[in-house]
Amino acid sequence: MIKSMTGYAEASHNAGEINIKGTFRSYNSRHLDIALYLPDYLKMFEDKVKKLIAKKVARGRVEIRFSLIESLDEAGEGSVDFSVDFARAAAYFRALEEIRQKFDIKSEITLEQLLDGKRMIKSKERTHDVEALFEGLSNVVNQCSEDLDKMRVKEGENLATDLDQRLSYMETNIDLIEKKAEGLPVIYKRNLEERIAVLISEKDILDPVRVAQEVAIIADKSDISEEIVRSRSHINQARQIMASEEPSGRKLNFLVQEFSREYNTMGSKSGNIEISQIVVDLKSELEKFREQVQNVE
Repeated sequence: MIKSMTGYAEASHNAGEINIKGTFRSYNSRHLDIALYLPDYLKMFEDKVKKLIAKKVARGRVEIRFSLIESLDEAGEGSVDFSVDFARAAAYFRALEEIRQKFDIKSEITLEQLLDGKRMIKSKERTHDVEALFEGLSNVVNQCSEDLDKMRVKEGENLATDLDQRLSYMETNIDLIEKKAEGLPVIYKRNLEERIAVLISEKDILDPVRVAQEVAIIADKSDISEEIVRSRSHINQARQIMASEEPSGRKLNFLVQEFSREYNTMGSKSGNIEISQIVVDLKSELEKFREQVQNVE
């Protein structure tokens, strides 16, 4: 199955008093590259989240962002609370009282003066149910991964159609090359006879056996039947890979290199202008095929 490497998905889930929202964006990449952005008190789950994603995505850069919204309780309070260090406040109050008595200060000690002491009141975050947080996070990851996969499959269907059309175009041209290659020995023989006729005099006798031998040698050196067979095999392999449930991108990339090798050999061995022109078309189509394969997971 062909899947695209690009896609987008978002999902949210309520974990107790917290709403967890996640967004997934995926792009082309040679390998699996996960960029994960978690709020501070979810960073403990980073490795687990990456393992969940790696089970769903084989290749591509995946950027994942999570945001949290804390619901207010009945008192209208959120996740932030405050605690008072009464022991510290009492000690500070006694110190102020000693100063007041030492210098015979008549005014009373005020709350503002007491609060001038550092760390009397400090903020603290409420504790959350770790299991509930991870369950909510996992639900968001699974939902986003499923939606992302659906989008990548849908785009992959369009890619598969385009790739198959390009394979068909290459197949047609390989058939054409094969037909033209069948008549090459006759062309080689005629060309050889014309060259020899220019070099020898009218009295010289052209040995047909010798000419046939030379033509056979040239034809053997110019034989591209193996390259044609291998090219057809590569086309069949490409279609099998595209139909497989496994990720196809890396295998198709390898086949592109094999196609290129066969086409280059055909062009250099045939020595025929018409075949060379078809090979140029094949190379052009192969480059378009290669560009599309870069989008395949």
